[in-house]
Amino acid sequence: MMTEHSFTYCGDTLRYMITTPTGYHPEERLPLVVFLHGAGERGDDLELVRRLGAGKVFAADPDFQGTRAVMLSPQCPARDIWSNHTFTVHALILHIMETYHIDPERVSITGLSMGGFGTWEMICRYPGLFSAAGPVCGGGMSWRCDLPRKIPVRAFHGDQDRTVPIQYSIMMVQALNAAGGHAELTVYPGVQHDSWVQAYEQSDLLAWLVAQKRKS
Repeated sequence: MMTEHSFTYCGDTLRYMITTPTGYHPEERLPLVVFLHGAGERGDDLELVRRLGAGKVFAADPDFQGTRAVMLSPQCPARDIWSNHTFTVHALILHIMETYHIDPERVSITGLSMGGFGTWEMICRYPGLFSAAGPVCGGGMSWRCDLPRKIPVRAFHGDQDRTVPIQYSIMMVQALNAAGGHAELTVYPGVQHDSWVQAYEQSDLLAWLVAQKRKS
């Protein structure tokens, strides 16, 4: 089941959609997957968020790959970026965790392109919140990678990406591992700036995210 909502925190309002699995019961303690979309899905039409990545696969099948989880997909305002809304996204996650009785040990995050950058930013800013992360063709500030070193990360990137060069993911994965973390990078040969197709639709990324449990 998919529903649409809006959330306001300190004057900042984000629209978002929630997807729950078949037969969901409010008292069921499920994992939460947070999905941050890319630049092309910004605005005030949540239909855009359903076009690509996790938004697309969960809209088509809320039980994708046999997963049983709640998915949160906020929408970034037009002509804006996720790093300007991290406080609101964080507050929204906490709100959803309480509203849907989410298992606090199983809150993961993923995103593509601009949302891949947002994923790295969120785990660096709130390392104690997430159980796992799956940034797709993203990047970030590699010198901050000591902060999320307890969070397992699986990154994905096409080696022919000209919009976000693969070096962005390489730098982040190498920095996280050098800091004592555990990060893996899946490289798609010949793939340009659409590695989210393979990452979300053809790999086990989403099932892996749901299965992870936060380390103390």
